[in-house]
Amino acid sequence: MAHEQLETYVVETPEQAMALLNPLRAEILSRLVEPASAAEVARAINEIPQRVNYHLKALEKVGLVRRVGSRQVRNLVEVLYLAIARTYVLSEGLNWANETVQQMKDQGALSHLIHTAERIKRDALLLLERSDQEKEIPSATLDTTIRLASEEERSAFVEEYVQLVNQLVQKYQTKAQGQETYQVILAVYPKEGGEQS
Repeated sequence: MAHEQLETYVVETPEQAMALLNPLRAEILSRLVEPASAAEVARAINEIPQRVNYHLKALEKVGLVRRVGSRQVRNLVEVLYLAIARTYVLSEGLNWANETVQQMKDQGALSHLIHTAERIKRDALLLLERSDQEKEIPSATLDTTIRLASEEERSAFVEEYVQLVNQLVQKYQTKAQGQETYQVILAVYPKEGGEQS
């Protein structure tokens, strides 16, 4: 089923910004690039369906997700949701001081980093259990550091980094059914104890 979805959405309201900066809600949004039910999203992120459903309703209320259909599953009717966009940008036009917007971005990113690290650990433990019973499970990690001369350079690096990863994902993304799905998680953060610029 085909549904319209923006590539990038500029967040203009404080309510949407606050919703996006919640790590669990950001995670739910990232799972809704294709229509999915609360139960499907909950399974994908190892959460309780009722909790996901609560956050979906909050995201729908502020206009970041929309209902795109429903389907019958046994005795239940499942509502299908879709994120309104694939990526989100906080508008500089929000009526907050620049320092507040930056602080919210930083705190939101750090919260999301913690949530993501917990998920990686949980997923890795499940895969280790599977690897005891199955053939080798393909995976890859990259761990590197970079020194950036200024805040402007850091911002430019992150922007190009995201753009290149999106291009790579688009290049290899397949719509074929029955193909194995891989989780791709990348992070950029200051190295503790490293020299400050």
